[in-house]
Amino acid sequence: MTTTSEARVRGREWLPEARRIVVKVGSSSLTTLRGGISERSLAALVDTLADRATTGTEIVLVSSGAIAAGLAPLGLARRPKDLATQQAAASVGQGLLMARYTQAFGAHGVTVSQVLLTADDLVRRTQYKNAHRALEKLLHLGVVPVVNENDTVATHEIRFGDNDRLAALVAHLVHADALVLLSDVDSVYTGPPAEGGVRIEHVRDSADLNGVRIGSTGKAGVGTGGMASKVEAASIAASSGIPALVTSTSAASRALAGEDVGTWFSVSGRRKPVRLLWLEHLAAVRGTLTLDDGAVRAVAHRHRSLLPAGITAVSGDFEAGDPVEIADQSGHVIARGLVNFSADELPTMLGRSTRELGRELGSEYERVVVHVDDLVLM
Repeated sequence: MTTTSEARVRGREWLPEARRIVVKVGSSSLTTLRGGISERSLAALVDTLADRATTGTEIVLVSSGAIAAGLAPLGLARRPKDLATQQAAASVGQGLLMARYTQAFGAHGVTVSQVLLTADDLVRRTQYKNAHRALEKLLHLGVVPVVNENDTVATHEIRFGDNDRLAALVAHLVHADALVLLSDVDSVYTGPPAEGGVRIEHVRDSADLNGVRIGSTGKAGVGTGGMASKVEAASIAASSGIPALVTSTSAASRALAGEDVGTWFSVSGRRKPVRLLWLEHLAAVRGTLTLDDGAVRAVAHRHRSLLPAGITAVSGDFEAGDPVEIADQSGHVIARGLVNFSADELPTMLGRSTRELGRELGSEYERVVVHVDDLVLM
């Protein structure tokens, strides 16, 4: 396993020393305005990453482009808005995209693999362990994993939203030394460059972004992220122990060489488990648990697990394992967590001790409602 990013990569000039890097590339950097894959753009990116991989750096490539690559073969003029057509385009395009990557990396003697993930794969313990083990083995074998969201089966409720956020979580999953987010824009700017916006070279904390006007989807119109999601993803990574760089795909080689390009996000916090990052920043909550004052103190101030005795009300429609908000009597959200019981089970448990529930309902009810390890304070 690599050493921590705090020790190895303290600034962009240390990127040449990074042993493990997650690189994310957006759809707008890989596809033509007509929606097909740009062979020239993909080959140029692969040349840069393969050069680094063959010198010993472990590279994980999070690549958008599957839906965009599937547009032309399906006769679609633009990215579809409905989920079913997006899934169909992803199903067609993912194979085309991987074929290009396999050929381009293969020319450098580098083997690639396909890894498709959903949010469940990074949140549910069993899937998380499997994903971590698989990626670690691939990297150990010298393979470049090409990661994408599994758009063909993902639903609106369990989607990452875009691959920038996915890349931030994958960086934590593999304990990367740095995250590099590539698009068709060379840096984060204080506003549109055409209107006098200037490059932001370094973001030390969120205060450095106050007043910044951040753009949306790129000019090709085939992606979902835009600069706003890149800034969010870089901030998620940096606030939990992994430095990040936002720059253009055309500057990728210079970026990995440690040159002064793009916008650097310094580490501003400690590493957290991936599922807690997802809960804090990305999870679509399915309900709310309202607590009495004693339970609020236990959860928010003493960082204890949530017991049924402290819950006064339940709202929403959720199953065991779903994310829920935890609120005080005034409705202020103090935390999010993964609940161990469904919305149908909880109402009969409110205000009762686990011992009493165990005697009356069975030993499976003698558990906390949200374990402290599955809870993040907001």
